[in-house]
Amino acid sequence: KKSLELDPTFTTARLYLATAYMSQYIPGAESPENLKMAQTAMDEFLKVLEVEPNNSVAIASIASLYFHQKKFDEAEEWYRKLIEADPNNKEAYYTLGVIAWTRSFQERMKARADLGMKPEDPGPLKDKKIREELKAKFLPIIDEGIRNLEKALEIDPEYDDAMAYLNLLHRERADLMDTKEEYEKEIEIADNWVDKTLETKKIKAARTQSVEAIGITE
Repeated sequence: KKSLELDPTFTTARLYLATAYMSQYIPGAESPENLKMAQTAMDEFLKVLEVEPNNSVAIASIASLYFHQKKFDEAEEWYRKLIEADPNNKEAYYTLGVIAWTRSFQERMKARADLGMKPEDPGPLKDKKIREELKAKFLPIIDEGIRNLEKALEIDPEYDDAMAYLNLLHRERADLMDTKEEYEKEIEIADNWVDKTLETKKIKAARTQSVEAIGITE
């Protein structure tokens, strides 16, 4: 704070201050004090952007604050700004994919429950009218989410979290298909992503163990 009093445009100090406020914010806690902490952090990050409009740390932090407050419209807007400032930011593309799944999942599961379908029952959704309504509302969102996750994997081919959400989004897509054959095709794609996720996790774990073993022998 003293550094900022001497030089209000000292963005490094303001970033540290904003990050300190953000670290005290507890996602999911709705107390006035906690929400005030999030807002204070956001205000400081916005002041950084007044001086450095493309500061990717500030943009990413604002996006994250909105995401953890479940303000998904605002989070999407800021993650898109982050991609403009930092086109190779895999976390931005990944989180846009997570938001797409979050938007679709709850309504799809409610539709299943309303139709008397258990989560494990094979799809697609039995009622054509409901299926068409959800398809019109969510299929473009799901498809964009898939594209964003695929972009994250272009940046990092071993990004197993992105693989896991590709599995989930293809399961969302499956329930909106018109035929059993289309449903099964999407489920097959989803299952392949599950296998790929597990395979990648094993490869990364083995690599870590190998590096640690080398460190021990040295």
